Order: sequence, then structure tokens, then C-alpha cells
Amino acid sequence: MRTHLVVSLSGIGPSTLARCADLADRLDRRHVPLSLLLAPGRAPGPALTWVRDRVAAGDALLLHGFDHAPDPAHRAGVGRRRAEFAALSAHEAGLRLVAARTALARLGLRTDLFAPPDWLASPGTLVALGRHRFAVCADLAGVHDLRTGDVRPGRVRMVGGHRGQPLGAGRAARRGGLVRLGVDAASLDRLGPALLAAVDLVLSHGAAPVTYSSIPSPRVGTTTSTPAGAVPVRTR
Repeated sequence: MRTHLVVSLSGIGPSTLARCADLADRLDRRHVPLSLLLAPGRAPGPALTWVRDRVAAGDALLLHGFDHAPDPAHRAGVGRRRAEFAALSAHEAGLRLVAARTALARLGLRTDLFAPPDWLASPGTLVALGRHRFAVCADLAGVHDLRTGDVRPGRVRMVGGHRGQPLGAGRAARRGGLVRLGVDAASLDRLGPALLAAVDLVLSHGAAPVTYSSIPSPRVGTTTSTPAGAVPVRTR
């Protein structure tokens, strides 16, 4: 099985825009596209134009939750804090997905790709995503094709995050399959070189760079999403 490499970027906003642009430029030189994770409830401000330009040029856009608010039980003072979509029922997740898509449309963007905050999606969230015609959900352990039910295994490796350093990316590349590297824009000043080193290591093993909209399906040999998965739309 050929190795495929996906690089994702979260935390895009006004204060991180320069770092995001620098990373994108460095990856462009390596012919590696980005998968951009955007939470529309956290307004990207001046970074919005950059996101639109990157998506128009071929980067993928993923809905990254709505506003990263903790789950309702935690807001009510019950239990520990869990990520926004980590424990929602299908009904609750559906309501937040509708709100998120509406907010995204107001920014002039649309997508059928989803990555939950902290990469944690409840079973109810997966059901809701299918009901609302999302094509892909990228969670902690793999990438779900919501149209066929296939799952492409591959644990996300967050550079500098609480999911751990991307140690083992080279071993994963040698085994073949899917290698997923991710970074938060707020960490790029400190960890950008580590991410690029990991990218170079994976590429040295012959990996093919893809986005979450173009990962080959393990069953049918096609991509996991249609080109409409990350297309900007005009607003009036």
C-alpha cells in the first residue's frame, strides 16, 4: 500500500496569520497541500481572505466544530470538560452542525469535510454528520468516509500538542498507509521546524501528499470526498 501524507493546520486567526502563511509557503515548495481546520464561531478576521485564497488554490477546508464550547454536561457543572463534539447525541450534534454551516456560509465558504475539536467525535456526531450529508470525518484514529462507511486508519500526530510529538512518522511511512501530521498555528514559531522535518522524513519514504478531500478510499480506490468538499462560494 502506498503511503499518503496529510498535513493539517488549526488555530488560524489574525494573530497567527503571518506564521500560517510562512508555513504554507514552505510546504508549497515541497508540493504539499494543507488541510485547513476552521471553526466559524471563532471569527478568523483578516485571515479569512488568506483562507479563501488557499482553498481556491487547492487546499482543503474542514469544518472544525463551531466555537469549541465544552459539552452541555460540563457547562452545567457535571463531570470533566470534554471537547465540543466528543459526547454529543445525534440531535445535539446536528443542531451545532447546522449552526456551524450557517456561520461558515456567512464567511463565503462551504465544505463537506469535518474534523472535531481535539479530534474526538461521539457516535452521535458521526450519525449527525451522515444525516447532514458530510462526506468525511477525520477523527483521532482515522478518516471516515461517511458515504460508504469505510474508515482509513491512521492516527493523527500533533506536533507539540497533547496528542504527542510526531515521533514514529518515519516508521509509519515505511509501513505504508496514511500518515497524518497536524499543528496548531499558535505553536508554529516554536514547532514549525519540527513539523517540516517530519514532513521531509515522510516524503523521503516516497509518500504522496494529499488533503482530507483527496485521500484514496481503501475499498474503491477513489478519493474520500468530491471536489466540492472544499470550494469557496461567493457571497452577496
